[in-house]
Amino acid sequence: MGLILGIDDSGRGPLIGPMILAGVLLTKEQDARVKKEGVADSKLLVHSTRVKLSGMIRENCLKSHVVQSSAMEIDESINSGVNLNTLEAKKTAHIINEINQGKFTKEKIKVIVDCPSVNILAWQTTLEKFINHLENLEIHCEHKADFNHPSVSAASILAKVTREEEVAKIKKEYSKYGDIGSGYPGDPKTKEFLKQHGRELENSGIFRKTWATWKTMFPEKGNNQSTLKGF
Repeated sequence: MGLILGIDDSGRGPLIGPMILAGVLLTKEQDARVKKEGVADSKLLVHSTRVKLSGMIRENCLKSHVVQSSAMEIDESINSGVNLNTLEAKKTAHIINEINQGKFTKEKIKVIVDCPSVNILAWQTTLEKFINHLENLEIHCEHKADFNHPSVSAASILAKVTREEEVAKIKKEYSKYGDIGSGYPGDPKTKEFLKQHGRELENSGIFRKTWATWKTMFPEKGNNQSTLKGF
């Protein structure tokens, strides 16, 4: 039959909250249908449209799977010497392994991943090390895959909606401290939240303390940690 598995992330760069990855498995007919229904790169869609499309995607795919990397998990990974690209390769492989089992191992699956690394070949080589069964898979890693392929656009929507849901939970839980903003380092509201409450909430697990934004504001903490500039 020939199937298509699109995979994309949301929330690689934020200072607050998790990174999300999603995978969507489609037939070629389903791939064409979700495109016709308006599926596109999640960054080009408003929140209400993403939410509506996420329901349609889940109803019109063979299988989907979403995984999270909390801020704490990201910090622990980086501090142990596993950078964000490798962590994302592991999470991507987890999605592939979760979907490519049972009856689907008998199908030829074209896997299209929106590559997070500037070095596509090296990242794909790393990814393949963590995949359990490559025999029926055709792996394609590329930049702007979320813009060019409906399956990856669908995955980007599921990832983005999940990220938005998780940020909403954080906003609700910590509402008494003020607005956390989008969670991205460049957001003035996020910077102000960090300035006012970072110390107080430093062990809450919501901040990525290996990020340059955190370490610049609180330089005496984690000076032995690797520095990431939100990427």
